[in-house]
Amino acid sequence: MKKTISILGCGWLGKALAIELIKKNYSVKGSTTSSHKINELKSIGIQAHLINISEFTLDSSEFLKSDCLIIAITSKQSDDFKQLITLIEHSAIKEIIFVSSTSVYPLNNSVVTEASTIQVTPLSKIESLFLDNNKLKTTILRFGGLFGYDRQPGNFFKNDTVIKSPEGYINFIHRDDCIGIIEQLINQGVSRTILNACSGSHPKRREFYTNAFKKTGRSEPLFNESSVNDYKIINSDKLISLLGYAFKHNNLVDY
Repeated sequence: MKKTISILGCGWLGKALAIELIKKNYSVKGSTTSSHKINELKSIGIQAHLINISEFTLDSSEFLKSDCLIIAITSKQSDDFKQLITLIEHSAIKEIIFVSSTSVYPLNNSVVTEASTIQVTPLSKIESLFLDNNKLKTTILRFGGLFGYDRQPGNFFKNDTVIKSPEGYINFIHRDDCIGIIEQLINQGVSRTILNACSGSHPKRREFYTNAFKKTGRSEPLFNESSVNDYKIINSDKLISLLGYAFKHNNLVDY
């Protein structure tokens, strides 16, 4: 029997993920903070719930009657997540996938793995709330920069923006791969681990954004040639080995 999945945050990633899971016959509950989006979510087969994490109460317990909870919201308020965790502890949720970011790693001019030192940030503190709770089976999924479909890198900057660190490296992941990885985590029941998720190629920012601008019909971008080119290169070997996952969009040089 297919698992019931709750997605906290049906935004750019969460909504697309819900659509794919529904296609594969999962029962999907999804949340939004906007009442006008409820009917839209229902129209594509999502059991829609109006939930604001800062107002999460036991009245929302129906949303947590699922096998797996995917947290895909941008809130960085630790107190809100502490309240959420208390509710999860008393719910039917068996597994949690917390969508995080490789921004927790500092620019250390080296290759970064899950064992690398992270910065103390609001996001890393929220990660710790889940990781340090032995009652929860949580996977922390640290995505690189998200792109794909209507989110094109060639449109990330305004015309007059001077892009810094042109000799630094790109750490991006396509939405198709985000969804594919989450599906594999659900299918394989992986939990209580940290995984980096980023395409395997890491072109320099100058090369990548020059190509990206061309593809959207824009003139060449402006670069700050005097900026410090500190960087990090995200390694996703642990994820590839653990899940047996093959990236759909692995070559960002030719993207």
